[in-house]
Amino acid sequence: MIAFLRGIILQKTLTFLIVERNDIGYKVFVTPELLDHPIGAEVQLYTYLKTSDDGQTLFGMPDFPTLQFFELLITVTSVGPKMAITIVSAAKLDVLQQAIASGDAGIFTRMSGVGNKTAERIILELKNKMNVGLGTTSSGGTDLFDALLSLGYNPREAREVLPKIDTTADTQEQLKQALKLISHS
Repeated sequence: MIAFLRGIILQKTLTFLIVERNDIGYKVFVTPELLDHPIGAEVQLYTYLKTSDDGQTLFGMPDFPTLQFFELLITVTSVGPKMAITIVSAAKLDVLQQAIASGDAGIFTRMSGVGNKTAERIILELKNKMNVGLGTTSSGGTDLFDALLSLGYNPREAREVLPKIDTTADTQEQLKQALKLISHS
């Protein structure tokens, strides 16, 4: 899977770039901030590769947290990669995360293609997956949350311990800390 791409912009349209790396051109659907780079500029992208019966499609994000949020969005029922890129393109990441944490569906319904039901589904399905206590959607937080759920803990217990975990530790150490905190509560 292609997870990162650095190369020179050969062409661009309103929705995608063609990025050349080692004499190969990659068509990458990107956010508007990446489209602002001029042809000939070097760009680095964190990418998501979607494979389907129709072929493969590459989506590029400007940074790793945006990619992580994009990947969370596509786990929501009826949100595909094209809608997810529309969402991450429409507002800053912290604004989107805060809207989910506070249950503000309005920010999503103002986006093209996102109706009331989809906005409510985004909030419902992602609220438990986000590390709301820290205000971030860190990979460790999401991985840790999922690990605790798979061990049989309920979402409330998992959410309560996430803000108390050392985010600089690796996932295994974070899991140990979480289990210790849950057992003491």
